[in-house]
Amino acid sequence: MTMIVLERVPERLRGELTRWMLELRAGVFVGTLSALVRDKLWEHACQQMRGGAGLLVHHDNSEQGFSIQVWGETKRRVVDFDGLTLLSRQAE
Repeated sequence: MTMIVLERVPERLRGELTRWMLELRAGVFVGTLSALVRDKLWEHACQQMRGGAGLLVHHDNSEQGFSIQVWGETKRRVVDFDGLTLLSRQAE
């Protein structure tokens, strides 16, 4: 399972992602993708964000079972806490 969360991105990019994934709510996409398709789609999304931000969560062989990648300035910050990957929300 792969999940992508986008913030402040062009509508066109969201439309492109719906070809491969389901948009559960505005900017939140989930789907089952091969590693190659996931990486190519994430690379394309990062190139098209234009000042926006994104978060990619996908299955991995780590202890937690998933991996997180971030692009741009998101409202969430990835924190390594004694080997565990956690997300921290920035205060507004």
